[in-house]
Amino acid sequence: MNALSIEKELKENSYPGRGIIIGRSADGKKAVTAYFIMGRSENSRNRVFVEDGNGIRTEAFDPSKLVDPSLIIYAPVRVLGNKTIVTNGDQTDTIYELMDKQMTFEQALRTREFEPDAPNYTPRISGIMHVEDGKYSYAMSILKSNNGDPSCCNRYTFAYTDCPAGEGRFIHTYKCDGNPLPSFEGEPKLVAIPDDMDAFADTLWNSLNADNKVSLFVRYIDIATGEFTSKIINKNC
Repeated sequence: MNALSIEKELKENSYPGRGIIIGRSADGKKAVTAYFIMGRSENSRNRVFVEDGNGIRTEAFDPSKLVDPSLIIYAPVRVLGNKTIVTNGDQTDTIYELMDKQMTFEQALRTREFEPDAPNYTPRISGIMHVEDGKYSYAMSILKSNNGDPSCCNRYTFAYTDCPAGEGRFIHTYKCDGNPLPSFEGEPKLVAIPDDMDAFADTLWNSLNADNKVSLFVRYIDIATGEFTSKIINKNC
């Protein structure tokens, strides 16, 4: 598999929806993740990312315009010990709570399925990063309807160990814009991960569709120490 240009991937897709990137910096020293949200409706666009402990949560930029919080207000990032959880919905809490009870990432997600937002049935995408004793591994998951049929949930988990420096994987909810929105297909895409967090964040943000982008979160975790640095960019500010 050849690495794709994340800049090109985003610029040529006006609506990938919500996306997760996880990988390792080019110098091999940092575990890296990025999460972005986009929106077509006023309700979806009326959001910002805010810090919440070691993680983040979404909140309404203008509370007076909030219509339905059920699928747009959640904690995309939570930290459980040496594990960082990144998802596009309230399954973050499911993973956190069940892994805290010694269940695995995949077992926790067996209790969930795609979002109940017919006719799109938005996939639930999730990631888990494990940094411990100078070692780093991660996994990604997508739960989606069977080609738009909500009677069947297709579940895919992708696990990555001994992550090569400079490599990451990118998964997003929608293949492209449409009505209904077509779900992501295939395995997470191979992309390059640079050393510079600010430059990476700027590349991602500037490559997302100007009308549809809402918020971006990027985190670099020192694999040796577990210390991290994060950046949030909100369109509404």
